[in-house]
Amino acid sequence: MTALQDASQLQLERFRRAWRGSALPGFLSWWFGELANLVPARWRDAFTGGQRWYIIERGEDGWILRRAGEATVLATADDIDAVEHRTAQFSRVLAEADPADRRVALVLPAGHVLRRRLVLPVAARDNLRQVVGFDVDRQTPFRADEVHFGVRDLGEPAGENRFAAELAATPRSALDPLLDELGALGITPDRVDVAKGHGLAGVDLLPPQRAPRRVDRRRRINIALAVGVIILAVAAMATWLHNRAVALDAMRAEVDAMQADAKRVGALRQRLTESAGASGFLARRKAESAAILPVLNELTARLPDDTWLERFTLNASGQIGFQGQSPQAARLIDALKGAKTIAEPSFQGTIQTDPTSGKERFYMQAKALTPKPAAAGAPVPSASTAGPKGAAP
Repeated sequence: MTALQDASQLQLERFRRAWRGSALPGFLSWWFGELANLVPARWRDAFTGGQRWYIIERGEDGWILRRAGEATVLATADDIDAVEHRTAQFSRVLAEADPADRRVALVLPAGHVLRRRLVLPVAARDNLRQVVGFDVDRQTPFRADEVHFGVRDLGEPAGENRFAAELAATPRSALDPLLDELGALGITPDRVDVAKGHGLAGVDLLPPQRAPRRVDRRRRINIALAVGVIILAVAAMATWLHNRAVALDAMRAEVDAMQADAKRVGALRQRLTESAGASGFLARRKAESAAILPVLNELTARLPDDTWLERFTLNASGQIGFQGQSPQAARLIDALKGAKTIAEPSFQGTIQTDPTSGKERFYMQAKALTPKPAAAGAPVPSASTAGPKGAAP
């Protein structure tokens, strides 16, 4: 895990060096500065976080307080006044600004600060104060423990892989008493700078250990709001996904129900098809099979009156079998010739005489014919024209 952190930190430092070494930061700083000059002061204060800088500087007889960038003196505190009076003077003026936005800069006279222009390698930008701190003894006539110093990046290129920076240093013996005196007046400076007109030069000489520790409540609120927005966004997306999942489940349930209905309809269609096929099969079989009534009607019409049948069969293949007694069984073949529903009559076995009735017992077989449907308008033959009269049923 440490190796991964070191590698990521190294990549981040390379990115920072590349960014600072490019011309884009300077261009963006100039561009935003020009845009800021076109915006009203109240809007600038709103967009810059509302910070209000005050400058306090030491005069010959006391302290002077004014706003940064303005020459008007807001309050003065003479040395002959009591500490409580001076504290009240400054507190009254500083109370006009919100403590979260109020910033106080102690401004030193230019003659009390040593300033030097340095040319450093680009790699020193990431730890500029630490790098310059090792070189204070050589750049100033003081030892590092005798001065308070500050350094700032001038944003100016100074050759290949180099940049320009400014070092500002002041003796501890001159700055520490001023900081202690301000502390007694209830003022803790946010920075120690050098005057540049009515503003600040931008070099902070305040020792890090004496810098005020501020709790930015607005930042905490903004972070909390940002976290709340993220949570709400995640909750909204989760709700949307949940609603989509519920809708998808409902659609799946509806599709399953429709599939079940489709299966039932398919089963009913299959049953209907099978029933229709069975009905068609029976109809075809009925149409293809010979009817019994026409065969019996024709047998009745063609057999002599003294002949009767004891048994009659007609199977599905159209095979006719009938058994009976007749005085002259041999004449039955001629009687059945020319029949419309009976063909190929023949005797099976031998003709024997029945001892009781004295008639000849016979068994015959024939083939049933399916009569063709009569043409439209053709006369329907009556029972009297189907065969000889007087046939016994």
